Amino acid sequence: MKKYLMALDQGTTSSRCVIFDSKGQTIASASKEFTQYFPHEGWVEHDANEIWESQLYCAREALKRAALAPEDIAAIGITNQRETTIVWDKTTGEPICPAIVWQCRRTAAACEALVADGLAETIRQKTGLAVDPYFSATKLQWILDHVEGARRRAERGELLFGTVDCFLIYRLTGGRVHATDPSNAARTMLFNIHDMAWDADLLKLFRIPACMLPEVRPSCGVFGYTDPALLGASIPVAGVAGDQQAALFGQCCFEPGAVKNTYGTGGFLLMNTGDRAVASEHGLLTTVGWQIGDQVTYVLEGSVFVCGAAIQWLRDGLGLLSTAAESEAVALTVPDTGNVYFVPALTGLGTPYWDPYARGTLVGITRATTRAHIVRATLEAMAWQTVDLLEAMKQDAGVTIPALRVDGGASANNLLLQMQSDFSALPILRPACIETTALGAANLAGLAVGVFRDLDEIKENVAVERTFTPALPEAERTARLGDWHRAVERALKWVEG
Repeated sequence: MKKYLMALDQGTTSSRCVIFDSKGQTIASASKEFTQYFPHEGWVEHDANEIWESQLYCAREALKRAALAPEDIAAIGITNQRETTIVWDKTTGEPICPAIVWQCRRTAAACEALVADGLAETIRQKTGLAVDPYFSATKLQWILDHVEGARRRAERGELLFGTVDCFLIYRLTGGRVHATDPSNAARTMLFNIHDMAWDADLLKLFRIPACMLPEVRPSCGVFGYTDPALLGASIPVAGVAGDQQAALFGQCCFEPGAVKNTYGTGGFLLMNTGDRAVASEHGLLTTVGWQIGDQVTYVLEGSVFVCGAAIQWLRDGLGLLSTAAESEAVALTVPDTGNVYFVPALTGLGTPYWDPYARGTLVGITRATTRAHIVRATLEAMAWQTVDLLEAMKQDAGVTIPALRVDGGASANNLLLQMQSDFSALPILRPACIETTALGAANLAGLAVGVFRDLDEIKENVAVERTFTPALPEAERTARLGDWHRAVERALKWVEG
């Protein structure tokens, strides 16, 4: 049997491809950044063709670096930035406009109108989501209302909608498959997570023609086969999950109560709640983790919009860093932040605040403040935001969280993880393979095609590389958490005032 699995990990700022063996070991990888567009304040766009080209490049490059033939790949798993909205021509496969990225705030007024009309609770009950520009529904509605001829063409059945996974599947299969999985469908604000189907009432509310929507299939299963012209062979695409759900799967959080946090462009804390969709009273999202056969696994999720992206902003926007990896060394040149706090609300605030009008705020600056203090405050903000999510999750789930599993690019930063342990008063477990998002997609694909017998066999491949334990006195932790919340208060509703 073929023993290698390819994961296409399509993120917000870069595309990656990782090839694993059947023991979960990385054989080769390739990555490529792509352009971020900010045409107006609060708007974020991508070129969907550039996403596709960067992802295809990475797949070919990873195969080359692994010195494998395409026939050696048993299956491909796809994981992706979620909520990002793409509309394309059904015949040509060409996008009709830029992709509207999950971070984009352009539909804030439309979301406010839904709340004012008393629809927030109905939408939450059906979808598990807060009404926010984050999700796909108002983005898709905006495209149909603002791109010339789009609504008319959509109603005639000429246009297709999809999240990034769906667009990649369409391109990989030469336009033969228009499908997604429940973990991505559940992020659109159009999918009923209890009925596990597109919701007719919501489609009517947002004026979305049903013919645009992809078929929703289980996360683990063969979606289709790649066009041989792309990679040199016809390879099954057999696992699909949104990036955060894929990371939860990659961390082997298969039992209810298991929790992981991913430090990527954003920060995302997920708890497996089993076959029960737990309604949140503290600003968390109830969503689908994955579906295997008829078995649906639900999760509670807390979403931080800007996490690692804050480090990129220090590098690209302020020029305080030459590389993102430099942040730890720079932060270690000072013992603390000098009482500086940075609230990275660069695209609003997510859980538990859900404020699209919040903006980035730096407080506590004095003449003694240096570049290192600001860099350290940015790392601290990544940890403080996660603490807010953990507290909400404990209250909603009514459970004690014994430890936090972590992954994502920034989890390589030892200082960040020690801060996280100190601020949350929890042990932090870093796996030997921090590519858990890609690994989760690969494992779903491997399970679908028989590389793995069951979940227990997948578990055998996962090991903890390092555990970080709390060292901050409780009184100091509590005082600093209070200062963090005072800083957040100053960021809220900024552009309205």
